[in-house]
Amino acid sequence: MARKDEVIVGLDVGTTKVAAAVGEVKEDGTVDIVGVGMSPSHGIKKGVVVNVADTIDAIRRAVHEAELMAGCTVNAVYVGVSGAHLRSFNNRGVANVQGGEVTEEDVDRVIENARAVQIPADRAILHTVPQEFLVDDNDGFKDPIGINGNRLQVGVHIITALNSGVQNVVQCAERAGLHVLRTYSELLASSVAVLEQDEKELGVVLVDIGGGTTDVAVYHDGAIVHSAVLPVGGDHITHDIAVGLRTPRTEAERVKLKYGCAISTHVGEEEDIDVACVGGREPTSRKRTLLCDIIEPRVEEIFRLVEREIVQSNFADVLGSGVVVTGGSALLPSIAEVGEEVLNLPVRLGRPRPTGGLYELVKAPSYSTAVGLVQLGAQDIEAARRPATARRKKPRAENPEGAGRLLTTLGGWLKDAFK
Repeated sequence: MARKDEVIVGLDVGTTKVAAAVGEVKEDGTVDIVGVGMSPSHGIKKGVVVNVADTIDAIRRAVHEAELMAGCTVNAVYVGVSGAHLRSFNNRGVANVQGGEVTEEDVDRVIENARAVQIPADRAILHTVPQEFLVDDNDGFKDPIGINGNRLQVGVHIITALNSGVQNVVQCAERAGLHVLRTYSELLASSVAVLEQDEKELGVVLVDIGGGTTDVAVYHDGAIVHSAVLPVGGDHITHDIAVGLRTPRTEAERVKLKYGCAISTHVGEEEDIDVACVGGREPTSRKRTLLCDIIEPRVEEIFRLVEREIVQSNFADVLGSGVVVTGGSALLPSIAEVGEEVLNLPVRLGRPRPTGGLYELVKAPSYSTAVGLVQLGAQDIEAARRPATARRKKPRAENPEGAGRLLTTLGGWLKDAFK
């Protein structure tokens, strides 16, 4: 087994499922996935905890399954945060360079200036993600340390969250017996898992369709420039099926996964499916095209909302890599074709990039966030192994006030967790 400080666990607490992934970081920085677990979730609605007991139970079951597979005990996790309460915006900061050459302290100071914005008292900054640095009048710097100049500027993407929204997820994990090392926005975690660097450089949109929400992130020139969480997802499709076919939600989810298609004309008109009825009545036979006629407009609606976010980003004309769709609902047949028709952009299915170990078990889009959280943790460990003067800046995870034992800086929690 690897040393304790090389074991990383990502915990995706979603609306319809809780997924856990256990990874081991090798000396060369590569990650092996050694255990996974997944449990149905009934305590989350649109990314927000609505039933504490159910959420704790789902976390325990998912983590226990991952522990059995990995052959280890999980004590600490990286937790993903989503929900319609997340908000984001871009901002800029300016600072004078002390000493004529940009240092890590100068970078820290200019980022602090960029995040010095007023936000409502019930919200706090979850992430401050640097986009681009300018030294004097020269732009295009991703890492300006060592550059000579007098004036340093930075553009950042700031993601905020409700304190209570983050705190409730953290407390559920803690009551399940876990220590939360850090929280990350799920859209950032999924981006790390499924997007290629050249896609980010050319311009790409990540669309992570979860159970209760859809996360949207727009990248250009290698940096995130716009993000949003839409309050619709695969669970809304399931609801429409339940109403349209007059069947329980559990049955609606089953037929969606087994027989669903995002384009009704792609299924045979003569295909019949048996659907359970409410109240214990005998199952009835329905046309499969009827099921798909219910699914198709909801999928189109989700992509129309994504289109609106793309337009608001002001980068609609420079998305050379198109769109990457991931998340549990991304496996719905023909969903990429609907996306291409609505968005007029190429669309591909986003799966976690190959890792070592049990990659075959986590290559499904439903594991994108959990795997991405493991990879973010691996980046933290890799940064800790390098001398302080050689460390590059990575997206910051801030600490919302009152959000449990969230730790504010990389150095702080690394000293506690790995001393």
